[in-house]
Amino acid sequence: MARTTPQEDTALVDAARGGDEGAFGQLAQRFRPELHAHCYRMLGSAHDAEDALQETMLRAWRGLGRFEGRSSLKSWLYTIATNTCLNAIERRRGRVLPVDYGPAADPHGGPGEPVVETTWVEPYPDEMLGLEDGYAAPDASYELRESVELAFVAALQHLPPNQRAVLILREVLGFSAKETAEALDTSVASVNSALQRARASVEERTPEQTQQATLRALGDEELQAIVDRYVKAWETCDVETVVQLLTEDANFAMPPLASWFHGEEALRIFLSGWPLSGDWDWRPVPVRANGQPALAFYTWDEEENAYMPFALNVLTFRGNRISDVTAFVAKSIEPEEREAYFRWPDLEYDLSRLHGTFEVFGLPPRIER
Repeated sequence: MARTTPQEDTALVDAARGGDEGAFGQLAQRFRPELHAHCYRMLGSAHDAEDALQETMLRAWRGLGRFEGRSSLKSWLYTIATNTCLNAIERRRGRVLPVDYGPAADPHGGPGEPVVETTWVEPYPDEMLGLEDGYAAPDASYELRESVELAFVAALQHLPPNQRAVLILREVLGFSAKETAEALDTSVASVNSALQRARASVEERTPEQTQQATLRALGDEELQAIVDRYVKAWETCDVETVVQLLTEDANFAMPPLASWFHGEEALRIFLSGWPLSGDWDWRPVPVRANGQPALAFYTWDEEENAYMPFALNVLTFRGNRISDVTAFVAKSIEPEEREAYFRWPDLEYDLSRLHGTFEVFGLPPRIER
C-alpha cells in the first residue's frame, strides 16, 4: 500500500474522530504490516500477533479522542501495540524452540514425543504480510527482515518482557530513549539500563552474522543451487547428499516435538531411519519464512491421491551450508504412544498448526501428481 504523508494521516485521524470508520480502516491498513511484525517480535507467534493487532486497533479506535498529536500517530500506535503485547505476555507461558528447551536427543530413539504444555515459537510469513526491506528508521540497528529471523525472535523470547520491548523499540524501530520511556511509562535511565542487558543477552544467543548478511554473501544464484540440491536429495531420499549440505554441527528440530538432533552422525541416523527411509514420497515447495529460505514439505497420500501438507521447514545458513532446519509440523500430537510418531506423516492434522504453517503462507492445501 502506498505511504501516506503526516498531513494525510492527520486528515484521516480527524475524519475517524468524527465517526468515519472508513477513514480509520485506511489508517489501520496503512500501519497493519509493520504493527503485525512488531507484535510477532514481541510474542513469537503470528497467530498471537494477529490477536494482539486486532486488540491494538480496537483500543486505538476507542481512544482516538484522547490522541492529542503531541507524538506521531505511528508512535502512538506502537505504544498501544507494545502495551497490548506486554499484557498478553503476562497471560501465557513464554515461547521457545526445541534447541532451547533441552539437550539433543538420541537419534536411535526416533522422532521423540511431544511436550503438550510448552508453547513453541512459530514461523512468520514476512513476504505475505508485506514486511519491507531496509531499516525502520535511521537510528535502528537491525534491518526489518533481520528482526524477524528465527534466531533473533527466539532470542527475544528469553528476555524479560520490559527488556524485550526496549530492545525492539530502540534497536529495531529506532525510537529514542525518551520516546521509549514514554511508551513504557518509565524513566530514560531505566530504558538505557534495560537496553544494555538486553543487547548482551541477545548477542549471546544469535549468530555473529545475520541471515540477511549470509544470504547476500551467497548471492541468489548460489543460494538457489544449494536449495535445488537439497530439494532433489529429499525427493530421492538421498541421505548422504542431505548430510553433505548440512554443517557438521547442524541441528534438526521438529516442533511441536521437544526432541531435536545435533551433528552429522546423529542426523544421518535419524534421517535414514525415519523421514528419508523411503517410506514417504516427499514434495518440497520453496517459500520464504522469517526472512529466510524455507520449504513446505508435502507427502504423498494414497487415499487423497495427492501430496498433502506435512511441515514447513525454515532453513538457516552458515556460509554455503545449512546449519539449522526447524520443521514446523502440522500434524496431531494427541497420541501418547511414542511409536505413533515413527509414522508422524500418516497422523491426522492439527488444524491450528496447519493454519499457522501452510494457510497463512498462502500455500495450496494439496498438490496433484
